[in-house]
Amino acid sequence: MIQLSGLTKSFGDRVLFENVTWHLSKGERVGLCGPNGAGKTTLLRMLAGLEEPDTGSVIKPANLTVGYLPQDGIAHAGRTVYQEAALAFGPLLAIKAEMHELEERLGDAGRSEDEHAGDLARYSDLQDRFRLREGYSIDLKIATVLAGLGFKPSDFDRPTETFSGGWQMRLALAKLLLARPTLLLLDEPTNHLDLDARNWLESFLVAYPDSVMLVSHDRFFLDAVVHRITEVNLRVLTDYKGNYSQYLVERDARMERLLEARRRQDDEIARMRQFIDRFRYQATKAAQVQSRIKMLEKIELIEVPPERKKVHFTFPVAPKSGRTVFDLRHIRKAYGETVVFENAHLHIERGDRVALVGPNGAGKSTLVRLLAQVEGPEAGTCQTGHQVVAQYFAQDEPTRLEPSLTVHDTLAAGSPVHMVPAIRNILGAFLFSGDDVYKRVSMLSGGERTRLAVARMLLHPSNTLLLDEPTNHLDIDSKNVLLDALLDYGGTLILVSHDRYFIEKLATKIIDVGGGQAVLYPGTYDAFLWSRQHVEAPEPTTSKRREVAAKIRDQGSGIRDRKSGTADGDKDDGAADREKRKRAATAARKRDRALQDLKTRVAELETRIAEHERAIQELETAMATPGFYDRRADAQLAIERHQHLMWEVGGLMQEWEELMTGL
Repeated sequence: MIQLSGLTKSFGDRVLFENVTWHLSKGERVGLCGPNGAGKTTLLRMLAGLEEPDTGSVIKPANLTVGYLPQDGIAHAGRTVYQEAALAFGPLLAIKAEMHELEERLGDAGRSEDEHAGDLARYSDLQDRFRLREGYSIDLKIATVLAGLGFKPSDFDRPTETFSGGWQMRLALAKLLLARPTLLLLDEPTNHLDLDARNWLESFLVAYPDSVMLVSHDRFFLDAVVHRITEVNLRVLTDYKGNYSQYLVERDARMERLLEARRRQDDEIARMRQFIDRFRYQATKAAQVQSRIKMLEKIELIEVPPERKKVHFTFPVAPKSGRTVFDLRHIRKAYGETVVFENAHLHIERGDRVALVGPNGAGKSTLVRLLAQVEGPEAGTCQTGHQVVAQYFAQDEPTRLEPSLTVHDTLAAGSPVHMVPAIRNILGAFLFSGDDVYKRVSMLSGGERTRLAVARMLLHPSNTLLLDEPTNHLDIDSKNVLLDALLDYGGTLILVSHDRYFIEKLATKIIDVGGGQAVLYPGTYDAFLWSRQHVEAPEPTTSKRREVAAKIRDQGSGIRDRKSGTADGDKDDGAADREKRKRAATAARKRDRALQDLKTRVAELETRIAEHERAIQELETAMATPGFYDRRADAQLAIERHQHLMWEVGGLMQEWEELMTGL
């Protein structure tokens, strides 16, 4: 589908890519990974045609359509949400408009018979094209995608300029998904999505028929969506088959091999240098010394990516709280005419690890502020338990940092004495190293401020943490540092996050915020999703939600009714058992035949790939000979043949990879 050939890209003295050759096949879903600043966004922009490589080329087929979503910076104005989303169907809307014009002309009795016949033929042609391209389902598609990304029907007619930046990016994503380009390039598409919208986008991309390439710091999202990881590091692209979890295993194994190869190379270089130093001035060894000097000059050093140091630290000790941490009763909270909570109840005990979930605007942040006593309820009581020492991390926490302080001084100010030695380690874990620790807060980007605010929070003693979106702008490495720290945290944890992996690892209870209530479900987020799928009504009542929560609680505790020693249906039925074994044997034979056919096809593909690669190697050898390009006609034929073979190998490799997943 798309191929990079000899691509090099640099900014000043900094080289991001050097002589890179790489390809993306039709239907692949690829995740781009790598350290900050490695060039992931630059690569997406080059594939989208927004930046040009310094040398080399990006080879695209003529019929390729590309859709690119940047991290931020898109704003819409002058239309409603629905009108803006409908622009994705520009060609179809043009056909629809022409059909309306023709309908008016066909109703004009003053037109001649020939003109009428011509308009009728044109209308018939347009109608067929409109129907074949599913033009009659435009409204349904727009409503489905907008609803999936969190827009309510009442939002459809609102002017786009009344929405915040995050919702503007959702609308931009909706337009891309509706346009269905053959290559979809997404740079952090989940940044502005809540969990429900992320889950919907995940399902959409898994079913997407064309190619997808994305950058994401959401590990769960990568695991669910992609089946190939391309690592951007050390000026090259390295492919790993599988999702993100499989990539981590393969990357670590590759790192071990690289380190071992580099160690052997260093040993060999040391031996040669020792020989040179020892015999440099002995005439009898002059030839051997010169030989080793030349060998040293020709050695290409094996480059090893810098290994991120794993930092482990513990939270400062805080007094143990009482059993009850928070107890909310008959809570009412409203902002103007918008009622967020109405007669809500919630009880949180010591040691609970709770994740708050619900759509944007449901009241998750409001609930955290109520628990932190930043705001008070209009009615009802919100009691804090005995000896509760809470640390509250607000969504706008990064903006509360003192701009005049340096990064290091921000952490040192107010830090417990025994945590001061750990400050540099914690800063390093959150990507502040070298001279970065002396930068003033006023000079930091939004992401850097978030990382610093999270690091500062970890230094202060508490037995209860209230975290409202602490993972915003954090890359996967920084999230892992925070995750490891929170897993070791012995206190009570209340968390709002749109990172599914983060919630799965941490939460043992879920609070579903919405409809004026905050209903607690014991169990993981997966158990909570199961409960929602088994609620019959689309808008369950509070009593129904509590009933399902109780059912999950019973399932989680392993309560089973086993009054009889033998379960129903366990009675032996000889005839039925024989019939079952017969069907199983038939199915096994079919599976064996299918597996054998699969292996045969894989062998055929491997043979064809090997033949193509030999032909490519022969062509490249010929193309490297002096005077090859003097015969321009022959050279052009060879170049076209080389390109054709490269494309064929890419297609064969894609089919081979798909078949190998079935073996």
